[in-house]
Amino acid sequence: MGNRRIKAISGWEIVPVLLFLGLWELVARASLLPARLLFPPFTVVMAEFYRLVAEGVLVKSFLSSLFRVLVGFSLGSLAGVIIGVLMGWRELVRRALSPLISLLYPIPALGWLPLLMLWIGVNEILPIAVIFICSFFPICYNTVTGIRGVDRRLVQAARTLGASDLRVLFSVVLPLAIPNIFTGLRLEAGMAWRVIIAAEMVAIPTGIGALMMRAESLMRVDVIIVCLMVLAMTCLLFERIFYYLERRFTEGWR
Repeated sequence: MGNRRIKAISGWEIVPVLLFLGLWELVARASLLPARLLFPPFTVVMAEFYRLVAEGVLVKSFLSSLFRVLVGFSLGSLAGVIIGVLMGWRELVRRALSPLISLLYPIPALGWLPLLMLWIGVNEILPIAVIFICSFFPICYNTVTGIRGVDRRLVQAARTLGASDLRVLFSVVLPLAIPNIFTGLRLEAGMAWRVIIAAEMVAIPTGIGALMMRAESLMRVDVIIVCLMVLAMTCLLFERIFYYLERRFTEGWR
């Protein structure tokens, strides 16, 4: 009964999407919007999507952006989690690094772009560095919050039973902090894609963002919409992946 109900709910969730696509096609075909808006029908957009994939243009641009996001996000996340654990677990480390983190955290990742362009030039390291900065600070903050949010009575109980500091950290504190850590990872995975698209629009000649800028100069609205659709689906996929990983990591004790 429960499974049938879940399937029914999942089926209903797609109805608004289908209605939206049908309305999109109808409005575009009926020319209900001013011509200056350049609003192509959904079927035309999908035909352009197929052409871009068949010619390899979209795949090449997507893989360029994907590589940058994966490398920058992985390095930024790893550094953020490690520093966050140290700050959350050791008061001395938190007091030493907290002022610096608090000072740099509010600066938008794209705000570093002009400085990084001067320091490292326009090359493949530039977008990776921007994604690293974008990922590091929020994930570090979420990790610190998760570590410090663990009930100290549980920590004290584990120590009373003879557990070492490392045992307490890995057996008690980190498992309880995982939801906070994965919240940061899930949110920043989507933000990393937003940042890389903006960076590619401004300074990088390849990738999805650069493809959108070339399409804008040619007034190819269909290509721009294709890129936006790919971006939306990719962000959704990344969010689902981290949601799945969170459930797998916590199902044993949740």
